Amino acid sequence: HKRRIMSRYDQTAETYDKQYFEEQNAKIRAALKTLTFNSGCAVLDLGCGTGLLFPHMKRKARMLVGLDFSRNILKQAKKRAADNILLVRADADYTPFRNHVFDSVFAFTLLQNMPNPAKTLDEIKRVSKPGGRIIVTALKKSFPRETFLAMLRESRLEVLGLFNEKLKGYVAICRPFG
Repeated sequence: HKRRIMSRYDQTAETYDKQYFEEQNAKIRAALKTLTFNSGCAVLDLGCGTGLLFPHMKRKARMLVGLDFSRNILKQAKKRAADNILLVRADADYTPFRNHVFDSVFAFTLLQNMPNPAKTLDEIKRVSKPGGRIIVTALKKSFPRETFLAMLRESRLEVLGLFNEKLKGYVAICRPFG
């Protein structure tokens, strides 16, 4: 499953932005309008794709890590990289990071590509600092609203906000329970 997804992203890397730029930026704007960041924060963009989040966050974070498993999509992301942005090629379910290192984790358009979204959410929680923010999206066609919310609750994530106005997906602002 993951190899098929990676292959698809490798093949469409150069045209990805043409197809998804507007929708992805709408999700980013929906998430960022309610969030503030301190300048010393560390942020993970899990499944970063072509780095559409980077321009929005590069001045807000001390360090921004973009992780994706598609080599070609990371080549596109490199075009948006800045001095405080590190790109990592890895599997979102098995990230190469210590526990509790990120103040915020973004996972846009990732869960529907994962064979076990609950495992992915567990990995996101593992690398998030206690009280950190987790921003995840889910396509409406892949996850009905109640299914998405139940999945977040079952993963022990407290939903602080849910946005979906004029979007093809839901944007959830969460933090780990406990």
